[in-house]
Amino acid sequence: MSESESQPRWSAVPLTLRWAGGVIAVQGALAVAVAVYLVIRAVGGDHHEDFISGYGTAVWFVLIGGGVLAGGIALYHGRRWGRAIGVITQILLIPVAWSLLTDSHQPLLGAPLLAVVVVVLGLLFAPVSLQYLAADSLPPDA
Repeated sequence: MSESESQPRWSAVPLTLRWAGGVIAVQGALAVAVAVYLVIRAVGGDHHEDFISGYGTAVWFVLIGGGVLAGGIALYHGRRWGRAIGVITQILLIPVAWSLLTDSHQPLLGAPLLAVVVVVLGLLFAPVSLQYLAADSLPPDA
């Protein structure tokens, strides 16, 4: 028996899942960074909005972004539950990218975002990703 056969199947997370998990983790980290920016802006005295709006939006970004960050990290490590968060995040980013492309007239932001979404969805639904996540030999906490 070779060394690779003696290792459990779940220890070799496919590159498709690692790449998808990494991108999803970056998306979550960007959302958390937006939260930090919103808090700094609110503390700095930017009162164009109601008091709770800046802080409330920051809390929202921390909760959602933190969940996406956790899902991306989990997916990077081959955990099944991270895929659901990743797929939902990408699906929710499609109308954001479309809006940037059309109504907001920001194609330099919308086109790359849409490209990233399509690539990540492709990675998440790649046959090797699906086979890995459907394998019975994954550990119980995956």
